[in-house]
Amino acid sequence: MSHIALITLVVRDHDEAIAFYTDALGFELVEDTDRGDGSRWVVVRPRGTGTASLLLARAKNEAERASVGAQTGGRVGFFLYTEDFAADHARMTAAGVRFLEEPRHEVYGSVAVFQDLYGNRWDLLQPA
Repeated sequence: MSHIALITLVVRDHDEAIAFYTDALGFELVEDTDRGDGSRWVVVRPRGTGTASLLLARAKNEAERASVGAQTGGRVGFFLYTEDFAADHARMTAAGVRFLEEPRHEVYGSVAVFQDLYGNRWDLLQPA
C-alpha cells in the first residue's frame, strides 16, 4: 500500500518555522539534519501520529521566496484533524495562531480556518 509521507512547505527560515509548528501548532520535530552544504532537512508532524509530515524547505532563491505563504493560491491547502476541536482551538488561539473566522459547526464536523506564520491557510477540523 502506498501513502503520502512528506509534503514540502517552503519557508523563509528553518528556526522560525520550527518554533511556529512545534510551539503554536503542537507538532513534534521529527528531524533536523545539517546536510553539509548550508541546507537542512527539517521534518515536523502532528504529535503522536505516523501520518504525513511536513518537510520545511528554506527558500533558496527569489522565485521560491515569492511562493512562501502562497503555495496554494490563497486557498485552504492544509487540513489539521483533531479529536478535541475546542481544546485545540483554545490552545492555538492562546499561542497566537491567527484564526480567520469563528468556529463553525457543519454537518461534516467542527471547523475554523487559520493561517500559519507565512499566511498559508489551514483548516482545523474535527470530523463529525
